[in-house]
Amino acid sequence: MRKREKRRGGRPWPKREQRRDDLALIYGWHAVQAALENPARRIRRLRVTPNGARRLEELGIKLAVAPDIVRPEEIDRALPSDAVHQGVLAEADPLPAPALEDLAPDGIVLVLDQITDPHNVGAILRSAAAFGVSAAVTTARHSPEATGVLAKSASGALERVPIVEVVNLARALDAMKTRGFMVVGLDSTGDTDLATVTLCAPLALVLGAEGKGLRRLTGSLCDQVARLDLPGEIKSLNVSNAAALALYIATTKLRS
Repeated sequence: MRKREKRRGGRPWPKREQRRDDLALIYGWHAVQAALENPARRIRRLRVTPNGARRLEELGIKLAVAPDIVRPEEIDRALPSDAVHQGVLAEADPLPAPALEDLAPDGIVLVLDQITDPHNVGAILRSAAAFGVSAAVTTARHSPEATGVLAKSASGALERVPIVEVVNLARALDAMKTRGFMVVGLDSTGDTDLATVTLCAPLALVLGAEGKGLRRLTGSLCDQVARLDLPGEIKSLNVSNAAALALYIATTKLRS
């Protein structure tokens, strides 16, 4: 019996989300529309329902490939059972990934320390796009593929926030510090409240995996490890919500 292909982190791809030729599966209106409007994204195949085809025409979106008009069931069969595709499915080449040294040393960069849940990473990218983050840095292992659930959760942000993959996060943080980035880690055990930290650009905000937080080595390489002080009885947030709050605090402080 043929072994199932493994994705990053050693976990096999779900059977119904198996990919061909490393194509990215992008579904849901916001995600697909952003992909179609991104000149850097090469669309290989586009499947839409009759209603989806009418909506594409109404929106006046220019298509690089002629869409296949299909029944919803055909799109269902290509995706996991819980996928909400809204009648559109694109198969596309992965976006070109910039190198760490290509990042301009300005603004804010998010660094994700082994965050593996694609829903969380997608939501983080959506917040990153909303706050004008320059890029997101992830590890080549222990991070989700930029396809499927992640793309849907990002709601178009996957096309707007470059993702830099690095093999060794510790070396990447050292390289960013050499280039002038202030590196601030976020952790519930942080020394001080992020709202009281004096921040400067370029800034790298480092987020740890939900439940585990920052790895010890990652935290030791940060210029500051800060926490988010919350007034309510619950003192911790989902990592994607924490990212949004941290970005609001950071952008507000950098403007002032």
